[in-house]
Amino acid sequence: MEYSPKRRMCSVRYGERDAAGAAKASAALLEDQVRVLDPDDPEIRVTLHNLARWHGEAGDAAGAAAALAGLLEDLLRVLGPDHPNTLATRANLDHWREEAEERDLKNGNDRS
Repeated sequence: MEYSPKRRMCSVRYGERDAAGAAKASAALLEDQVRVLDPDDPEIRVTLHNLARWHGEAGDAAGAAAALAGLLEDLLRVLGPDHPNTLATRANLDHWREEAEERDLKNGNDRS
C-alpha cells in the first residue's frame, strides 16, 4: 500500500499552518499504516507522535493526550519503560492531560 501521498498531505497541511488539517490527514495515514504495517513498525509510532503534536497545536489537548496514550502503550511494549523516547512521551502525555483537565475546568466540565 502506498501511503506516502498521505504523509505529504500531513506536511502540506502543517506547512500551511493548518494543524487541525494535519491532524485529520495524520489520522487517515494512521488508519492505513495500522492496516498494512506490522504493529511494531516505527512508522506507526512516528505518525502517532505527529498526530499528538498536531492535535495539541490545533488546541485539542484531549486528542493530543489520546494519541500519546496509544503511543506510550506501544513504546512500553517495544522499547521498555526506561527508554528516553518512552520517558519523553510519558512527560508529554502528562502535560496534555493536565492541559485537557484545565480546559475542562475552565469550560465548566469536571472529568472526575
